[in-house]
Amino acid sequence: MASDQARMLEAARAEPLWPRPPLWATLAGAAIAALLLVFPFVFTATFHHHLLILICLYALMAQSWNVIAGLSGQISLGHAIFFGIGAYASTVLFAKYGITPWFGLLAGMFISALAAIAIGIPTLRLKGHYFAIATLLIGSSVQIIFQRWEWVGAASGLYVPIVRAQPWLYLQFHASKVPYYYLALGAAAAAYLIVWKLRRSRLGFRLQAVRDEPEAAASLGIAVAKHKVLAFMISAAMMSVAGTFYAQYVLVLDPERLFSVDISIIVVLMTVLGGTGTLWGPALGAAILVPLSEYSRIWLGGTGRTIDLFVYGILILLICMWRPAGLLSLFEERIRRRGGQR
Repeated sequence: MASDQARMLEAARAEPLWPRPPLWATLAGAAIAALLLVFPFVFTATFHHHLLILICLYALMAQSWNVIAGLSGQISLGHAIFFGIGAYASTVLFAKYGITPWFGLLAGMFISALAAIAIGIPTLRLKGHYFAIATLLIGSSVQIIFQRWEWVGAASGLYVPIVRAQPWLYLQFHASKVPYYYLALGAAAAAYLIVWKLRRSRLGFRLQAVRDEPEAAASLGIAVAKHKVLAFMISAAMMSVAGTFYAQYVLVLDPERLFSVDISIIVVLMTVLGGTGTLWGPALGAAILVPLSEYSRIWLGGTGRTIDLFVYGILILLICMWRPAGLLSLFEERIRRRGGQR
């Protein structure tokens, strides 16, 4: 009996925790990565570059929300707070003190992490829709504060000073959008690599335990509140990076836009559409919804400003009824079936 138990234990230890994807999935991923690297040279139109920049930017934002919702199970509707903080931190330092946006990016991440602590400690003890409502109200309050804060431009916002020398130091590229594209792609790739490592780390497993069974996790000695705050800090810092990049891309800061609840809702929709809690679900959602928004705006002009939101609602309704786990579950199910056939 003891020998049988020992063999079972050894077999369990030998079982891979994260099974390798099939060859076709690996080849498809490599092909997509190669296409993304050469995209600006294959598709040279400025609009195509702009479209991919937005997709990368929103993929980063959706992944940041996925950390707090997909890993720790908290639904935040105020993530635009950290997007706006990242944009304002880099722009204020650059406009008022001439400090490079690279340092502003780090400052925005630090301030966003502190804001996540200040917001998270009192609110992350709430559960379900109570936490979502709390973050929604806090987001609206922060927007009002910035609209009345004269030092950061109040309702008029701020303009990023135009600098044509040393474009990589000041993150301003006036001749081409290609550098912006590679910056956005690099930032998104770094975020997805961080989340990939996080999901396989001890912290990631603890966060998933907190998400699935908080009472059981607490009984095992996991500090539930502490881990939720840690996830909120990581998520906020990632969202701040997107805000810094957006500020340098559009060169105009409008508090009504940067702290808008629309941003928070859109990243939720993208993540839910692709698959909450998955690695590539946020990217899939961004790749579907961003082109839908941009092309509806182009094809329908001013009359199409809300068409994308209408289609968003229909898509999410269908996903909730047909695929609650998100579109990525279709591919995961196919991989499992192929593995079973073997």
